[in-house]
Amino acid sequence: MIAKISGGKDTAGLIRYLFDTKKAKDHTDPHLVASWDGFAPDPGRTDDFGAAKRLLVADLDLHVKQARRLGRAPEKHTWHCSIRAAKSDRHLSDEEWAHIARRVVAATGIAPEGDPDGCRWVAVRHAPDHIHIAATKVRADLRTARHWNDYLTADHELAAIEKEYGLFQVVRGDRTAAERPTRAEQEKARRAGHDKTARERLRTTVRTAVAAASAIEEFVDLLGHLDGVLVEVVHFPSGDVRGYKVAIADDAQGPIWYSGSKLAPDLSLPKIQERLASMGPQPTGQAGRRRPNPWHQATAAAERIPHHFDQPDDQASQGHLAAFGEALDALPLVTPQTVRHQLREAATAFERATRSRIRADHHHARALRGAVRAMLREPAPKDGAALAMFLDAAILVVIAAARWHQLRHHDQQVAAAHQTLVHLQAAYNQAAAVPLAALVQRRPPQQTVDRHIYYLRRAVPDHAEQVVEDPAFGALTAVLAEAEAAGHDPQQLLHQAADQRALDDADSLARVLTWRIQRLSARSVPSPRARAAQARSTAAQHTGASVPMTAVAPAPQHPAQARGRSR
Repeated sequence: MIAKISGGKDTAGLIRYLFDTKKAKDHTDPHLVASWDGFAPDPGRTDDFGAAKRLLVADLDLHVKQARRLGRAPEKHTWHCSIRAAKSDRHLSDEEWAHIARRVVAATGIAPEGDPDGCRWVAVRHAPDHIHIAATKVRADLRTARHWNDYLTADHELAAIEKEYGLFQVVRGDRTAAERPTRAEQEKARRAGHDKTARERLRTTVRTAVAAASAIEEFVDLLGHLDGVLVEVVHFPSGDVRGYKVAIADDAQGPIWYSGSKLAPDLSLPKIQERLASMGPQPTGQAGRRRPNPWHQATAAAERIPHHFDQPDDQASQGHLAAFGEALDALPLVTPQTVRHQLREAATAFERATRSRIRADHHHARALRGAVRAMLREPAPKDGAALAMFLDAAILVVIAAARWHQLRHHDQQVAAAHQTLVHLQAAYNQAAAVPLAALVQRRPPQQTVDRHIYYLRRAVPDHAEQVVEDPAFGALTAVLAEAEAAGHDPQQLLHQAADQRALDDADSLARVLTWRIQRLSARSVPSPRARAAQARSTAAQHTGASVPMTAVAPAPQHPAQARGRSR
């Protein structure tokens, strides 16, 4: 159930609207279902509609007029609350709607239960799926009703009613969502042929500029060079930036300006400054040393985020969510046209999951932010493998984010994460197709494949046959062979890849393992001592006990393994 609450000055106009059936074509059989004393005149159930309406208005306004003579009546004295059930809900009876109305006026402070001096109110039903509560805000003791925060209290009461009545339970927010476009904005966008409003388009534009900037001066400069966007920057007398406003340049009716805070709570200038200041100086490459691949750095940073979610520092976790949201905002700038739409939709959906009532500590996410900025300053990879790797890690982050939000009862953020997952999975499927096909072409000889199957059955015994039958198995054997040629232990890589991500919900186990192993094999080859430590750790994880050094001696346990190590 959804409640909408507003105020006004005209009791007669409000009652006239609620009982109107001529101008409002969707109003059918308007009538009262409840009132403050149960005896209010009902214009919908009398032959003399005009007389009954005037009498009802007079009764509702009685205390308002008395308070006005004493100079104590509020200017906006009407209180209007509409309550709408979900489309999937059953049609409630008049008695059920009456009970709901009484609970809402009591919860909001309009007419507290057991208070004889409560405000006068009526509940009108003129459609099967909703009612309207009309009240005047002056009590019988001529004091103004205390209905502060009435929307939240009504929403909480409706959440309880949904459970009690077995109705659809609406996903509720925590007041950190971006402001929704008004109906006028939506209609204006529709007339102009746009699928999104100016506010929504500007929100995406500003978020992309934040994701690309490393300092507030660069952010302002990026906004100033964007096509189709007007920017107005306000400065202090010292020359420092005080704030900014943006508008769509091609607005036929003249620009409508939005400050950053009107686009989203985290796009105000102070919030942006806080995020950018947390980045610190960006590292520069040293002469004679190979520059690290920023895509691999971003993927590695993203891989660590689910582990951060398991820690008790919620502010750090919120900071990682914000940084990951920036990474999704930036991806469309450096990815092929074929996947940009899905990535933009993913970034737009995840935007809601980046905020909650928990204050973000942005200093914990420097690595990902720095890697994303470095990605934007280098040519995009041509083979698509780097993007597929990052998206594979991103899917894991979104799954973990949904779980993190769910544990904290952030319902809207959970829904946003699930929506993001749909778009990321679609983008991943497109991005991975070509590089996977190229890997399949490099499938190693059957003797090597047989050895890899042996390793696979030891690493993931419950999933081995499914992986072998997967069309992407050839790609997996190719990356295992290339990793082994580079000096890595393929069996250890398989164990690490399987342990770092649950495989039960994966669409393609072979593809998941392929990208995981390719990322792991991009790291430096571990020393013999490190490989022995890895083997002991893996064995301990799978046996539940510590393993002595002799248990991981290099003696092979399979003839094919011996042949492989002798090469």
